[in-house]
Amino acid sequence: MSLTVVGCAGSFPGPDSAASCYLLEADGFRLVVEFGNGALGPLQKHAALFGVDAVCLSHLHADHCVDLYSYAIARTYSPAGPQPVIPVYGPARTRERIGLIHGPDGDADGLMKRFSFETLAARSFSIGPFDVTTVPMNHPVETFGFRFTYGGRTIAYSGDTGETEAVARLARDCDVFLCEAAFLEKPDLPPDIHLTARQAAGYAARAGVGELVLTHLQPWNGADDALAEAAAVFDGKLAMAVPGQVLNLSR
Repeated sequence: MSLTVVGCAGSFPGPDSAASCYLLEADGFRLVVEFGNGALGPLQKHAALFGVDAVCLSHLHADHCVDLYSYAIARTYSPAGPQPVIPVYGPARTRERIGLIHGPDGDADGLMKRFSFETLAARSFSIGPFDVTTVPMNHPVETFGFRFTYGGRTIAYSGDTGETEAVARLARDCDVFLCEAAFLEKPDLPPDIHLTARQAAGYAARAGVGELVLTHLQPWNGADDALAEAAAVFDGKLAMAVPGQVLNLSR
């Protein structure tokens, strides 16, 4: 199983990264996790444009989903003809939300020609070779964290979340925890929306994760500052997500 960081900027694209997008691969199956602003371009460095088998969206904020519509355009107007339908797993009304990018009347019916839409809930299920568990997170819109397991190894991904013990449950004993760290510690941060790097590291320490990879850092924050905050409370393997980074988990 491998995970490639396609984009890791938080809230909006930065000068060196698209917004959230990750490519998870095993047994030749390619799952795109998140499809944020600007992600479709760099995704093509890591996978054939029409080589994607499924898509997962944690929630419906633009920095996690908006390029799905661009991908629908590509799959519709391919020179080789319209591409086959692939599944998209997302919160309730994902089809309607993405369709509104087309115009005020939406394009939900057109999207059904390119994707099938599966509504997420708190449960365990399979996507291709991956065993998947979804856990609701603490964010202003319906949001899910994911656990992906293959060959006895697990990657957990927080999606976007404020403080909640669900983060520690999601990450329990995973091999790699990809966790949002949009904020750095300072007074009067808005509650129930994002984690600081220190908070993310605290959950990782309690969960006993093998490796913590911080992601979703807002472009005006410094990666070195985030790593220093996290290292103060987490003494395990620690890294910052960067575009093009590949995490390989062997059986």
